[in-house]
Parts: sequence; C-alpha cells; structure tokens
Amino acid sequence: MMTDTDADTVEADGITARYHETAEERVLEFEGDGRTACVAQNREGYAMLKVRPSADGDELERYYGFDMALDHAAELLGVDPNALPIPDAAADMGM
Repeated sequence: MMTDTDADTVEADGITARYHETAEERVLEFEGDGRTACVAQNREGYAMLKVRPSADGDELERYYGFDMALDHAAELLGVDPNALPIPDAAADMGM
C-alpha cells in the first residue's frame, strides 16, 4: 500500500494545487471548476513529467519541461497556465 507524505496545498483564483509524494512518484494535482489535472514524476525527480486527467488516470502525454506540462494541465482545466498555483515543494519538477 502506498502512503503519501504530508501534502503541500495552495489555492489561487479558484484553483487548488496539491503536491504530495507516494512511494513511487512526486504528484502535483490541480482542481478547479469541477475539472482536474495531474503532473507526476518519478520519486527521484529525473524522469519526464507525465500529464494525466487525475492522479490515478491514464497518462495523456510526457514532457521534459515543467512549463510544457503545466501548459497541458492548464488546458485540461480550461485556464491560463499562469493561473496555476505551484506549491513550493513542486517548483523544481521537470528535467
């Protein structure tokens, strides 16, 4: 059974971002206006970022850069990428 470390949660402009780590991944989940998106990376932090519609959803795309993954996540949420709040613990995601 996977357990999460303490989550880091921030909210801005109606969007909630929650960062946590599982036994296998670093996970950044977004929720806003009934929509969700997730950016995940392996726990070591050196692999490509995976964008999913939710934390347990199927992978939609992989990106090297955090900015590109955030663009895709924002598209899933129907918002501008600049509107996504980023918890401090997630700021170094990407290659």
